[in-house]
Amino acid sequence: MRSVSTCLTALVLGSALFLAGCERPPPAADQIGYRGTSMGSVTNPRTLEMREAANRPPEAQPAADPTGPRASTIYQNVQVLGDLSEGEFIRLMASMTEWMAPPDQSCGYCHNLENMADESKYQFRVARQMLVMTRSLNTDWKSHVGETGVTCYTCHRGNPQPQATFKLDPGPRGAGGFTASRQGQNFAARSVGSTSLPNDPFTQLLAYAGEIRVNTPTALAAGNPRTIQDAELTYSLMIHMSEGLGVNCTFCHNSQNFGAWNGPPQRATAFHGIRMVRDINTRHVQPLAAILPPERLGPEGDNAKVFCATCHQAQPKPMGGAPMLRDYPELGAPRPAP
Repeated sequence: MRSVSTCLTALVLGSALFLAGCERPPPAADQIGYRGTSMGSVTNPRTLEMREAANRPPEAQPAADPTGPRASTIYQNVQVLGDLSEGEFIRLMASMTEWMAPPDQSCGYCHNLENMADESKYQFRVARQMLVMTRSLNTDWKSHVGETGVTCYTCHRGNPQPQATFKLDPGPRGAGGFTASRQGQNFAARSVGSTSLPNDPFTQLLAYAGEIRVNTPTALAAGNPRTIQDAELTYSLMIHMSEGLGVNCTFCHNSQNFGAWNGPPQRATAFHGIRMVRDINTRHVQPLAAILPPERLGPEGDNAKVFCATCHQAQPKPMGGAPMLRDYPELGAPRPAP
């Protein structure tokens, strides 16, 4: 009898562990292709509601009068937002304090309160470059952000540093010999869905222009210079994109031919998004490592960089598609002098 009881206990525990890895219903499937062709989009309304509740932007501050003297004529050392009116400038500064400054520091997080034009704090110089970047995203990357646009809050969500970022991660090393280097594989990493694939596809593919398109256009692999390691990095990045956007593969791909472009229009949007992220990291983020303190750097000496989850936070559209640029036109293209 004792052995039967032990077996039943083991069965119950095993079932509980199995079910713990499953998503609680109700799931919903939306057919976007012929049945049986694996072109279904699977979602869970309960999960979607939770994500929407966690990704609502703060209420926009009342719009400011765009007329009057420019900020550059009133305040010292305004190099990026000098085209704004005084009211717009103050409104944006107050919003940035809400979006990312620690509550106990407010304006003092970036500024020397004795001299607001002083650049001695590294946060001041980082914020300036981030404003340059944000205006560039809203102006030069409409192929990805459209007219929805982004603000500082899209990434920061009330934190001084965005929480969803990546740094160089060589992963744990084996004891020696053949297992001395795992090539970033076979240990859990949440950023790539806890798979056994490489845990850091981002450095090569999102911080540099590594090749992502690895499938061969012919029946045989002859002439395809891509390696198995290239393919694994690509799969790892795709899993991150799926997790980061809260979607499955058919959101962007024609599952009958993953290399074809005759699928959902989101693939083109994602294509531009990958290139936008590379531009963010190479042109705006990585150069800032030279001015950051050691505590802001990773174990390999690099600073935190962005990937898809930084903005999307498990939603197909960041902040549920909230019109960030409409609410904060100050972060659009610089305005000509009146």
